[in-house]
Amino acid sequence: MEIWHNPRCSKSRATLELIREHGVEPQVRRYLDDPPSRAELEAALVALGTEDPLAITRTGEAAFREQGLKGADRDTLLDALAAEPKLIERPFVRADGRAVLGRPPENVLPLLEG
Repeated sequence: MEIWHNPRCSKSRATLELIREHGVEPQVRRYLDDPPSRAELEAALVALGTEDPLAITRTGEAAFREQGLKGADRDTLLDALAAEPKLIERPFVRADGRAVLGRPPENVLPLLEG
């Protein structure tokens, strides 16, 4: 199991804690320090079961507005996420080819239950 984690985010901390409470020690990736590549973002969308980058985009971030990303096409959004990881929604949790966003943290329970 892997979590794209931002320790400053309360939802990310709560999701990590919930995972650990279930006896799992995930691979913790501090994605702001180690940003995912465009290929990793594509794989994240596949694991989430969507092709839409908006599913993992923080549309409320100032950078989203400043870059004029509202209504942007898929390629533009993926390029923006790869270039500016703070636009990536958190926490992203992946296990066994499936993924969820830990908003709320309980979203990870199906991954923990197999």
